[in-house]
Amino acid sequence: MSAPDPIAEFRAHFDRAAAVAEFDETAAALATADVGGRPSVRMVLLKAVDERGFVFYTNYGSRKAAELEANPRAALCFHWDPIDLQVRIEGAVTRVSAEESDAYFATRPRGSQLGAWASEQSRPLASRFSLLRRYLALQLQYAGREVPRPPHWGGFRLAPERIEFWSSERFRLHDRRLFTRRGDGWEMTRLQP
Repeated sequence: MSAPDPIAEFRAHFDRAAAVAEFDETAAALATADVGGRPSVRMVLLKAVDERGFVFYTNYGSRKAAELEANPRAALCFHWDPIDLQVRIEGAVTRVSAEESDAYFATRPRGSQLGAWASEQSRPLASRFSLLRRYLALQLQYAGREVPRPPHWGGFRLAPERIEFWSSERFRLHDRRLFTRRGDGWEMTRLQP
């Protein structure tokens, strides 16, 4: 007997979390590690999820992208306190296609599109003024035209190998269900709280 589909379950919880307007349900902590094993974590925004995985976007010159290219494994953690749920996801990471990145980039607000060109993410910044000057120059450069996706900006997809649903329960007797990918399906194991 196969386990329930954790991607479908994630979507259902995501929709429940989205119904609570006091926070951004797309926000997740992304943990990466460099080739030496030194970890780092930061918040990213989930932009797509399907049977292939969980997608977020970034500057390919950023620290996170460099770590993902050198060590293509990562973990995401969603914490939806209003619905007493945490979801932990681990797996291999690959770049999404240029076509997927182009399609998502086209939906971004124009200011964010220009910001993707202006920012050399994670690089030292001489002054805030220099960043704003680059941004204003780009506004002029693309005045009256579509802003194309920069070649240094795009998405990553985390293909889940493990998905854990952690539900808060009374007396710290939390309900933890771990789904582990097995071939084309999933195996579910309950974990001690």
